[in-house]
Amino acid sequence: MNIEIIDEPSAEFVSFLDEKIAEFNWARWEVSERKAIAVKLSDKNGDVIAGAAGRTFGDWLMINTLWVSETLRGQKMGSQLLEKIELAAQARGCNKALLDTLNFQAMPFYQKHGYQVQWTQQGYPKIGCKYYMVKQLT
Repeated sequence: MNIEIIDEPSAEFVSFLDEKIAEFNWARWEVSERKAIAVKLSDKNGDVIAGAAGRTFGDWLMINTLWVSETLRGQKMGSQLLEKIELAAQARGCNKALLDTLNFQAMPFYQKHGYQVQWTQQGYPKIGCKYYMVKQLT
């Protein structure tokens, strides 16, 4: 046997590990599927100018990303995207949502939409912090 430090692991190796953990988890979880979900806003040229993405499984919507182009910020586009992805998740049976945001990102935005800080990771990645937030959807 040989334990090796890999400074720049290949995508294939990381994917292999992710698949092995997924196999282990799916054999033991009470849910049988996890599905990607996203909403996007495109301009008249078809260019993406805003969007949100995550996944649903069991009772949960997990939001990974919500982004709005600088030119659209302050026009409630983020609020509309958030509402759309939450409604789509509810249609899949989700009744809770989870996300994380950094101290310089959007915590006040999410609080305005009913998300509450569940846990704060201080010193992330060095002097900042990361907020883990949840919301009851129904």
